[in-house]
Amino acid sequence: MKETILILCMLFFHIVDDYYLQGWLSSAKQKKWWKQNTSSPLYKNDYIMALVEHAFSWTFMIHVPIVIYSVIYGLQPSIYLLLVVFTVNWLIHTITDNAKANLMKINLIQDQWIHIAQIFVTWTIYVVMSR
Repeated sequence: MKETILILCMLFFHIVDDYYLQGWLSSAKQKKWWKQNTSSPLYKNDYIMALVEHAFSWTFMIHVPIVIYSVIYGLQPSIYLLLVVFTVNWLIHTITDNAKANLMKINLIQDQWIHIAQIFVTWTIYVVMSR
């Protein structure tokens, strides 16, 4: 039961961050927004920072339930495991959002399935490692 609650919390935090908390970053992570709203070439790559910042926020948010779960149940996942899983999720989320927002290679459905797959893989790693 506790593992089910953990995955549901991770999915909920995903929805909160990817839809409600993203705010201005959802526009700022699009190259075209910068072209339409700024005239200086100085800002032409600023969309990259918005992509990276949103991906960090999302990755952090899906790890909040894992940290709480670990504290409640006295688990001590390796800091190296945590850093690797966190970094890989951060990178995948950045690449996925860029593929949707700028490269137009995937749609929202594909984007969300990739993020959900990330959550399930992350959940599996932590649940398996904690047994």
